[in-house]
Order: sequence, then C-alpha cells, then structure tokens
Amino acid sequence: MHEQPNEVQGARYSPTSIRATWDGTGSVEDASRALGFSRAKGYDLARRGEFPCRVLRIGRSTRVVTASLLRVLESGEPEYNNARA
Repeated sequence: MHEQPNEVQGARYSPTSIRATWDGTGSVEDASRALGFSRAKGYDLARRGEFPCRVLRIGRSTRVVTASLLRVLESGEPEYNNARA
C-alpha cells in the first residue's frame, strides 16, 4: 500500500530522520515544516526573535540550529532566541 503524502513528509521531518540527514544547522523552511507551520510563518517568527528554537543569522542567511530543533521536537517546549536574559 502507498503511504499518504503527509505521512512521508512527517517521516522526513522526524527527529530520527533529522539526526541522520542534517548537519549542524538547517533551513528555516525545513525547520518550520518539522514544527508544523508554513515557511512564511517560520521566517516571520525568526525575524521577531520568536522562532521556537535557536536561530543564527549568518550574513544574509538565517539558519536553525539542529540540536535546538531536536530538543524542541522531543520536549515540546520552545527555546526562544530571546528566552535567556
């Protein structure tokens, strides 16, 4: 039997798959999909400093720290960029 598209996408963004295929950082678009929201929402949250996990600005690029994303996916608790005072 064929898998449904959302099941395939869900497996692609599972913590196990992310650990196996991502380097130290990932795109905001992929991290947004893993967290269940749109690319536009992800970039909006990153711009406001409210993305649920750690985000790095490298030149003109915005990257999501893979270890932080995995912690958020596994715990369900956000690690906002501006959470530490």
